[in-house]
Amino acid sequence: MERALLLPVFLLAALLACSSGGVHGAFNRSSFPKDFIFGAGSSAIQYEGAVNLRGKNIWDTFAHTPGKIADGGNPDTANDFYYRYKEDLKLLTDMNMDTFRFSLAWCRILPSGTIAGGINKAGVDFYNSLINEVLAKGLVPFVTIFHFDTPQVLEDKYGGFLSENIVKDYVEYAELCFKLFGDRVKFWTTFNEPTIFSSFGYGSGVMAPGRCSPYVSKSCGAGDSSREPYMVGHNILIAHAEAVSVYRAKYQQAQKGQIGITQVSHWFVPYSDPATDADRHAVKRSLDFMLGWFMHPVTFGEYPATMRRLVGSRLPDFTAEQSEKLKKSFDFIGINYYTTNYAKAAPAPNGLQQQYGTDNWVEQTGIRNGIPIGPPVRIVVDLSIDRPEQLIDVSVDLKF
Repeated sequence: MERALLLPVFLLAALLACSSGGVHGAFNRSSFPKDFIFGAGSSAIQYEGAVNLRGKNIWDTFAHTPGKIADGGNPDTANDFYYRYKEDLKLLTDMNMDTFRFSLAWCRILPSGTIAGGINKAGVDFYNSLINEVLAKGLVPFVTIFHFDTPQVLEDKYGGFLSENIVKDYVEYAELCFKLFGDRVKFWTTFNEPTIFSSFGYGSGVMAPGRCSPYVSKSCGAGDSSREPYMVGHNILIAHAEAVSVYRAKYQQAQKGQIGITQVSHWFVPYSDPATDADRHAVKRSLDFMLGWFMHPVTFGEYPATMRRLVGSRLPDFTAEQSEKLKKSFDFIGINYYTTNYAKAAPAPNGLQQQYGTDNWVEQTGIRNGIPIGPPVRIVVDLSIDRPEQLIDVSVDLKF
């Protein structure tokens, strides 16, 4: 099966806006091949609402903790998608979209995180109705199995993705999704942006579950920014590989679907002008730590050499079996791209205050000599992208 690069429509829209000087420029839909896919996406925690009809997850806890969300917002209602999904899907067809990418809420299907704890029939019915409506509207469903919303019961029981116990529970949940929905879902994403979940949730603490070292932020309360992001990332990768292995062995042939993972990466350019060798190396380290952290293992079964050298023993090891399962564990790759930053070589970080954010020995910034790296491009989905043309550079940098 060919591996493909899945590019979200909002990135392409920004690229068009940049290239043509506006959305009404020379480029339009006819500029792309006839089989090119346009779509829009969402995530359960940001869209669904109806939290009283599912189990609790880590974002429920995080958002209801005073001071964690600037405006005090929470997932309780969100966009009310649970009740308004038919209206929202009509908006997509009105926009002439081809696909709808959405995530399943683990604890809406399994309120206690496991099958032994019971399957929520109402949650299954909701997703069946949603998938059927997506198809009825002539759209193709792209389904994400996990988008940052660990069931709180598993977080409380063993620390969620900090524990290798999560692998078994995640794979059980993923396989249940294949059984329930795989007759109609032909594009599965195991995880969305694992770099963000691992680094923001366990490195800086600005996202759920809000863990970090006290030298990073006093507001976290608990955590270890030097090790936990890598522990979480490691368990995500193992869970991804196991889920892909189950899908390929038991479901792919009959269901005729594809499975992949959605990565995230900025693009980076040297801060110095003309570029110094030190800043060129800083660009490479930036990409290795942001994109390579999860892309390199699913392609080659191991972490980038740069990370091995700089993180050392804090970066876990894969067993030989895990490495083999990770290699080429995708049929397609999603890439979420938001902006470009300058990369400037930085001195070795404080060895007593190690953290993912400084392990790459790089200072990243969007401003040089008081001037932003590029004019923001505002598009209809209200996403600000500084350098949309460099999505091409991110795509070219992926070699598999």
